Amino acid sequence: MLLDLLGYVGIAVFAASGALVGVHRRLDLFGVCVVGITTGIGGGIIRDLLLGIHPPTSLDTWPNVVVGFFASLVVFIGHRQMGKLRRGVLVLDAFGMGLFASTGATIALGVGGSGLSGALIGTTTAVAGGVIRDVLVNEVPLLLHRDLYALPALLGATSVVVADAAALPENLGLVVGTVLATGLRLLALWRKWNLPQARNLPTL
Repeated sequence: MLLDLLGYVGIAVFAASGALVGVHRRLDLFGVCVVGITTGIGGGIIRDLLLGIHPPTSLDTWPNVVVGFFASLVVFIGHRQMGKLRRGVLVLDAFGMGLFASTGATIALGVGGSGLSGALIGTTTAVAGGVIRDVLVNEVPLLLHRDLYALPALLGATSVVVADAAALPENLGLVVGTVLATGLRLLALWRKWNLPQARNLPTL
């Protein structure tokens, strides 16, 4: 099923982004795997708690944790071949964000959620893993940076909701939502698009 496949891919790429941060912070193997796995499954745990799914799927089925572990292990062993760490984290994070935005919205709609809850829970699922990762390593979450992050996630999740409202195939909504969210995030990184800050701020 495409939903399950995208879910595993999302866990893998988010876990890899978390593991890269752990490697950059010079954590040991255990620390790298903890940050990686937590980043990979964190968004899904928050999603399930919001939807009243107990226990959360990521903690109740072994494949999710195993996928996160192996992705973290691969990064720990082969990080030298993955290019510049910062760029790798941003690219992997963009793909994970797009995948979780679409799958989170789809799951929310699948359990009877409204269009609004689908869009908001999809967005929350997409950004939660990255926030947890950054908090664990004491960094300012990407969500709070000036560059576009939550807006691409919201666009991807909303695309899934629109596709569902139009009675389009679920798989089409998943693909379109993932591509739009990931594409806008990568484009914003490339073009250095960001939201405005308040003007005339005092000098610190």
